[in-house]
Amino acid sequence: MPQIDSSKVSRWDLHGREHIVRVQRTGVQRTIRCDTCGWRRGAQFLPWLKAQEHLEQAHQATVDPTAA
Repeated sequence: MPQIDSSKVSRWDLHGREHIVRVQRTGVQRTIRCDTCGWRRGAQFLPWLKAQEHLEQAHQATVDPTAA
């Protein structure tokens, strides 16, 4: 049975709204999915970087809540 792992990348936009992209791993496959707009993409390499890029480009969400 394949192992399933998941994590998330969250950023806030300038209006204070939180946007989350989840990274799900099943075996060697990784899928990234945006909770805000439903955008979905397969990503074999650097899925967290691609998640950050989506948040910046699609939602202008650039404020990292862990950088405080």
